Parts: sequence; C-alpha cells; structure tokens
Amino acid sequence: MGNFMKESGLLCNYRHGVCRKLLIIIGMVVVVQLAGVAVSYAQQAGTNGRSEQDLAVKVFLDVERRYQEYIKTEIPYVNYVRDRKQAQVYIMLTEQRTGSGGTENTITFIGQQNFTAMNDTLIHVSQQIDSEEIIRRGIVKTLKLGLIRYMSKTPAAQYLTINYRKRVETAEVIDKWDYWVFNIDTNSRLNGEEQRKNLSLRGSVSADRVTPHWKSSFNFSAEYDRRDYETDDGKISSYTRSQDFRGLVVKSLTEHWSLGFYGNLESSKYRNIEVLGNIAPALEYNVFPYSESTRREFRFLYRAGYSSLRYNEETIYKKIEEDLFDENLSATYEIKERWGSVRSTLEGSHYFHDFNKNRLELNCNMDLRLFEGLSLNIYGSVSMIHDQLSLPKTDASEEDVLLRQRELSTQYDYFGSIGLRYTFGSIYSNVVNPRFGSQRRFRGRF
Repeated sequence: MGNFMKESGLLCNYRHGVCRKLLIIIGMVVVVQLAGVAVSYAQQAGTNGRSEQDLAVKVFLDVERRYQEYIKTEIPYVNYVRDRKQAQVYIMLTEQRTGSGGTENTITFIGQQNFTAMNDTLIHVSQQIDSEEIIRRGIVKTLKLGLIRYMSKTPAAQYLTINYRKRVETAEVIDKWDYWVFNIDTNSRLNGEEQRKNLSLRGSVSADRVTPHWKSSFNFSAEYDRRDYETDDGKISSYTRSQDFRGLVVKSLTEHWSLGFYGNLESSKYRNIEVLGNIAPALEYNVFPYSESTRREFRFLYRAGYSSLRYNEETIYKKIEEDLFDENLSATYEIKERWGSVRSTLEGSHYFHDFNKNRLELNCNMDLRLFEGLSLNIYGSVSMIHDQLSLPKTDASEEDVLLRQRELSTQYDYFGSIGLRYTFGSIYSNVVNPRFGSQRRFRGRF
C-alpha cells in the first residue's frame, strides 16, 4: 500500500509538470500571435493612424468582368471600391474592332475627389491572333502606366520604381497583304430524336481592309436548314436556304464626314426572293469627331439606292420582278460615361414609287447606374412595317406558319427587356480568392 501511494504521488507530480509545460507553451503561442497582430497593425498604420488600405488610391473599375479578377490580382497595391462615387480614380475600358480583326482597348482614367481634373486616356491594341492571356497582360500593363500619376501623389510613391527599356529602331514594316484581312467561317449542326430531325449548314467568307482613310468590307454567306417531323399523318419536311453578298467601301473625308457605297446581292426562300441586287451611295456625318468614337458618337447616315428584284412566286402586288428606288436615313447616338451607357438608333426608309411603302425602326439600350449599388438595364426595339413587297400572293399554310418557312404579313414587331441589379455590403473589393473556382459556376445540390 505504501508503494502504491508513493507511485501515485510521483504520477501526480509528473502530470502537474506536463500541465505546467503545456500552459507555458500555450501562453507563448498566444503572446506570439498578439505580437504578430501588433506588428501587423503597426506596419499597416499610416499617416495620422490611417491604415494602408485607407491611404491607397481608391479605384472603380468599369471593365468587363472577365478582366476584373485578373486586374485585381496583378495590381494589388491600389484599393478597389464597389461604388464609383467612393473612388478617387474612375477607370473605364471601351473596345472597338481594328481593321486587322484585333481590338483597340481605350482605357480612360477620370480623376475624382482630390484628383479632380486629372484625366488621361491610354490605348492598348491587340492583334486578332493574340490569346486571352496576351490581351489581358497588355491591358494590365497599360493600367499600371496610367495609375502612376495618381499613386505618385500618395504615400505609396516611396515604393514606386520606373524602368525604361529603349526600343530597338526598326525599318518601316511592309505589309505583303496591303492591310487585307480574310476570314472563312463554317458551321454545321445535326440533332434529332425519334420524331424530329434537324440539319443546319452555314458558311461565310469575308475580306476587310481598314486604313485611316479607307474602309472596305466584303462578305459572302450561305445557309441551309432542313427539319423533318414524324406525325400520325405522316412525315413533314421543311427547309429554308439563303445566300447573301454584301459590300461596303467608305472614304474618310474629315473628322466629321465620310462618303460610302453599299452593294448587296441576295437570295432567300423565306423572303420569297429569287435574286435581289442593290447598290446605294451613302453620306455620314458625326457630330463628334471620329477620334472620340470609343466614348461617344452621334452619327447621321443617309443613303439612296436602286434595287432590282425577281421573286420565287408572284407577290401580293402581282409582281414577279420589279425595279425599285428607295432612300434611308438613320441617326445613332452612343455615349459611355461614369453614370452608364446609352446606344440608340432611329431609322426610317421608304420607296420612291409609293411613299406609303415605308418602315420606321427604333432600338435603344441603356445601362444606368442610379445610385450606390443599383443599376438599371433597359433594351427595347420596335418597328412599324409597311414595305413587305415580296410577300407571296398565295396564303400561308399552317405548316408555313408553325415551321416559319416563309415571311408573314405584319405591320409591326417589337422586343423589350428590363432588369435591375443591386449590390450592397463592403465598398472594398480588393480580395481575390480562386479556391473552388467561381461561385457563379457552383450548381451543387445537398
């Protein structure tokens, strides 16, 4: 019994010793963690006790979502905010196609708050063959250049370094293609089930040439669509086919005026057109200089043309062929600003032989930022149609209507959509966490 008590006492002393050591280790870990937090806070504290996040340049990105995460990862030293009114620098990226099939990315820097009136515009041009990675690297490089002037006026300037790599002078490049760019596109689709089959064939060939003074574009396309249905009354088959050639040549006259020439040759079973040929000279005036086209445009386009038509079937006006003269006037307004963007086109046309044979079309798309976190998108189009000269004289069958094998008589058509998006929470959006992929792609079920 004595030995047992002795051993128990030793065991208790041993356990107490282990407990004391564990408490000492835990205490040291807590002290280290607290010290780390203190050091981190001390490192982050800036002028007048403000954190580095608060002192960093606040930036609002008006950029496509596919670029935003990459930009935030590659440029982590600025502060990205969710609301444009909280930003010191508003960055907007707009795009337009180049003559070689690439993209001209115009990046506009707009200073706000203490950077008011400090604005800048930089351009990055990508080639048609450039991969997504090459394009976004170029955009990020351009963004870094544009942000330097703003960062240089903050405490972050002490961390900036600028390196200059002299470009090697080369001789002027001689383009063996003389700026011509060619594209060949083909597409086929086959799908079916027990009672339904569908075959679609489409193809196009295009040639484009764009220089500062001339713009030329030519395109030929053709498509064939066949559908077969099995019903209790037998097999129903329908098909549509069309061919279309379009040409455009434009001469730049001044920063506001352009002169052009349209040409068109087409055939369409759906529209009852065996062959249509059209030529039309045109004149365009842009209220704003063309050099500002990535930000704003207000264009008036007038064209007057001659058309020669031959129909597959006699029309409702008892014509199997005819020659027509027409004119067309359109006005397009497009603007992209911090409050959103607007694009709207109003177009009217008529035939000279009968002014009652006319058409009026309006389409508009607006993306408006109403206030912090709330944006409104509206799209709508409406057409008043009184110029369907090619409608067949024979009545459309039920199959024609249901299978959309021919154009139907109508005096109007319309389309509209409206949507709201509201975002709220922290104004800061610097953090990028790629784990588990994008949340938008997650569609799991529990």
